[in-house]
Amino acid sequence: MTPADLARIHAASFTTPRPWSAVELKAFLSDPLCDLIEGDGGFALIRTIAGEAELLTIAVTPDRRGHGIGKAILLQALDRARTREAEQIFLEVAADNQAAIRLYEGAGFVQTGQRPQYYRKPDGTRVDACLMALPLPASGG
Repeated sequence: MTPADLARIHAASFTTPRPWSAVELKAFLSDPLCDLIEGDGGFALIRTIAGEAELLTIAVTPDRRGHGIGKAILLQALDRARTREAEQIFLEVAADNQAAIRLYEGAGFVQTGQRPQYYRKPDGTRVDACLMALPLPASGG
């Protein structure tokens, strides 16, 4: 997928936080610490450094949701983080994004904190960010 393709998927997937542009996504793709995980109608970006991975974003177009694509991409992202020797992965998610929170909890993530009024919605209101993390034991143990 090109940065423009990724930006289209991101724009179809998010209003909070704001969608990322093709320029921003291209910058992530050029970062050697970042990995792109592609799926049918979706993608994830992770960044791994010093034994930790961050799930920067995961996006699935609305017409492809409910087919297990987000879960498959998330599991691939976890495997990639393990390959890069991450011992844990963390993320931020809008507190009102219950579908994403259920996805992350289903994969074993737990809430570790909160950032009050972190995200600005298109109408100007604010929503908290939930901080979540998941330990990543090495394969086979």
